[in-house]
Amino acid sequence: MESVHQALRVLEVVGRYSGGVSLTQIARRTGLPQLVLARVMERLVRANLATPAGPGAYVAGTALALTAGVGDDGPGRLRQTLAWVRDAVGAAVYVARYTDGEVAITQYADSPTAPLVEEWVDFRAAAHASAVGKALLTQLEDEDRRDHLARHRMERFTPHTLTSERTLFHQLDVRLPNDPLLDLQEYAMGTVCAAVPITAGPNAECVALSMPAPDPHRLKQAARILQSEAAAVLLALIVTGGSVLTPTA
Repeated sequence: MESVHQALRVLEVVGRYSGGVSLTQIARRTGLPQLVLARVMERLVRANLATPAGPGAYVAGTALALTAGVGDDGPGRLRQTLAWVRDAVGAAVYVARYTDGEVAITQYADSPTAPLVEEWVDFRAAAHASAVGKALLTQLEDEDRRDHLARHRMERFTPHTLTSERTLFHQLDVRLPNDPLLDLQEYAMGTVCAAVPITAGPNAECVALSMPAPDPHRLKQAARILQSEAAAVLLALIVTGGSVLTPTA
């Protein structure tokens, strides 16, 4: 969230200068350290929210017009961001939202080398077993979690699936705020997943990845990259209001 707040502060400054604004001016107005500002600008340029306008200067990118209601390619900008994250982590990525008491995949990006997990059990019935579901449940109050599990029993899908509500809640509550939620072949044998909670509106949301069961180092590395890019996805959601289920080639 801090990364998103920093980006929004920068966007506010960039949006004021139609003729371009220098990094020095941005730094002065936002108070961000040089290295932090450099990372923020890299993400904004990648998301087409800012565009270089000469050495050390920037203007608003094409996607920034969406914040003023201009243009209609919001979903396209979000797909570009998800495609970048997919390629960065080397795995299929998803955005999910908890809405109307159910788990819903709202966006995804896959490729021939980064295939989606086979949805052999409806994700709405597998919140306890999937990284996506856990990342959404961890953002809910206990009463809402219990309500969800009362409607969707904790079935055992693989030998690794948790079926104890108490154990699941303990796992959700003791995790450190920055730790990703994991599915270590709990939903499907041969597939592992990681998810990071994000929120772009009133409903719990997350960004996640899935990949064929790799060595632990590969999953750990991919989850770390997913964490670092989660702010870019959240920012894209805020700017574009993306919520429609759309694939990314």
